[in-house]
Amino acid sequence: MSNKENLVILSGAGISAESGLKTFRDSDGLWEGHNIYEVATPRGWAANMPLVLDFYNMRRRDIANAQPNAAHIGLAALEKNFDVTIITQNIDDLHERAGSTHVIHLHGEIFKMCSERNKNIIYEIKGDIQPGDLAPDGAQLRPFIVWFEEEVPLLPKAVEIVSKADIFVVIGTSLQVYPAANLIHYTPAHAQCFIIDKKIPTLPGDLHITPIEAPASVGIRQLSSILL
Repeated sequence: MSNKENLVILSGAGISAESGLKTFRDSDGLWEGHNIYEVATPRGWAANMPLVLDFYNMRRRDIANAQPNAAHIGLAALEKNFDVTIITQNIDDLHERAGSTHVIHLHGEIFKMCSERNKNIIYEIKGDIQPGDLAPDGAQLRPFIVWFEEEVPLLPKAVEIVSKADIFVVIGTSLQVYPAANLIHYTPAHAQCFIIDKKIPTLPGDLHITPIEAPASVGIRQLSSILL
């Protein structure tokens, strides 16, 4: 058994912004020019499946062309000194490409697809998904993404991991996307908690959280200097 402390990271879109990927919601409430409810809900899928497929095909290409930035690489480097688990709201694979070995994707993964009828029928996908691409059960294949209004299957696992954290770090998320934002309330009493963001959001008054107001890459350098 490792004697290293458990370091748990909750990452959001802000950590991938420095890799050129737009954050989930722009200031106008749109995601890449689309109302999120048109492209990120079961209702949107039912109303216009080709639009949703095209939207995620474009996201898949964007992510394939992006590269991990210094924040991703800095988190991966912390595995030398800590038992690191990254719980990410992001659908990209930049944490993995940077070298992180234990990543949980709460909201799904862009390089996977599943049957719209059975989300346990999952395949890797690097190219595009087209209307008429069917799973073996005869159902249309869809992005393996947890949309708004859908349950988050990995949330109980994330809660269990957070409840054993010695150090808990929130980076690149404003703690506005639920239920992931609730995870901070499951940290043990002894845990050190940090939040790294360009603009620190209003934080729960009952929690002791050390703010690091900086872009993700700068914030990770500052965190590393504190922890190491």
